[in-house]
Amino acid sequence: MLTLIHTADWHLGQSFHGQERHAEHRAFLAWLLDILVERQADALLVAGDLFDVVNPSLQAQTLLYDFIVSAHERLPSLDIVLIAGNHDSGNRIELPAPLMRRLRTHALGRVRWLDDGELDAERLLVPLTDQDGETRAWCLALPFLRPAEVTGNAIAIEDDEEANDYVTGISRVHEQLVAAARRRREPGQALVAMSHAHLHGAAVSEASERPIVIGGEESISAALFPPEIAYVALGHLHRAQQVGEARIRYSGSPLPLDFSEVDYAHQVVEVAIDGETLANTEAIPVPRPVAMQRTGPAPLDEVLARLEALDDDPALPRERWPWLEVRVELDAPVPDLRARVEAALAGKALRLLRLERRLPRVEDEEAAARVDLETLGPRKLFERTWEGRWGQPPGDDVLADFDRLRQDVLDDEDTHAGEAHP
Repeated sequence: MLTLIHTADWHLGQSFHGQERHAEHRAFLAWLLDILVERQADALLVAGDLFDVVNPSLQAQTLLYDFIVSAHERLPSLDIVLIAGNHDSGNRIELPAPLMRRLRTHALGRVRWLDDGELDAERLLVPLTDQDGETRAWCLALPFLRPAEVTGNAIAIEDDEEANDYVTGISRVHEQLVAAARRRREPGQALVAMSHAHLHGAAVSEASERPIVIGGEESISAALFPPEIAYVALGHLHRAQQVGEARIRYSGSPLPLDFSEVDYAHQVVEVAIDGETLANTEAIPVPRPVAMQRTGPAPLDEVLARLEALDDDPALPRERWPWLEVRVELDAPVPDLRARVEAALAGKALRLLRLERRLPRVEDEEAAARVDLETLGPRKLFERTWEGRWGQPPGDDVLADFDRLRQDVLDDEDTHAGEAHP
């Protein structure tokens, strides 16, 4: 029996409405190490989006590499397979690959093509071994496929305009990789695929995933993974789910990456492979190091009452204080809205990250927005925009604030212009 742990979408280094989350990621990785040891895992599969941006901070990179070293120290026979996601730089993921291989870690960031136009599939096939060092499965490690890697002459497709597109390129990559895996495997060895992609029929999150939209296509077919593949470990979508079959799964992100994910069951997946087939999968819930709360949408008085009634734990260190989103329904401007919300939260061990104003709809909003910018100055444009949004002109105090802010901007521009041309 081969035991795998499937996870994805760590997004190390994420800036959450301007706040760093290193403490949360550090807590998750410490928990994951304990799970790997407790379950005596043979392999860890991380299906892309290790980092949140293509140029992650030094601290985010340190989290990843410290984890890999610690995992090897605690489980010397553990195989780790990492692929790049759409948030990652494939080159950056592969840069330390020669060093990571000494720690039984395989990092795949890009696909490559041989001189004859065929996929360099061998480098994408990673052996997964058991505690005795015997190869029990092959991982088809397929990083996120960017259009430049799979379209045009790079894949030597025949002269057919229909064929020279993103989806056809992706299909060709899958076909060649599966064919290479069939040739490489021996009787009794399983095939396990790992991919960072959006599959047809999978459920997306409300606001947190960056869409993969190339040439009008946003998703690919699960048919690219034939039945002989025992398990498909997917990344990109943050909601944990299976797609059509129990063997095709998104692990989901281990932490909520947006307030829209607050009610998700965040998890990693334990996968048991028996011979060439899938024996079992088990979702392992990830404890949430920092709570996440939403209040509203509701009228202001109701929101303020809810905030004042919120429970908190003053004994928590500040890095563990819950994140808070407040959504307020307004029927008229409230210039001091943030101050009133912060007053209701005064003294509470909570971190207000987002204050959303739900504005009333004005029937002629679109018409009000269509103006000739050349005939309007900034002040008049502001007045019309305000009236189009609120259905009434701005008051003298609002206009005074606008004039003051505009003057600050002009003064700042003059200062920088003076610095540039002494």
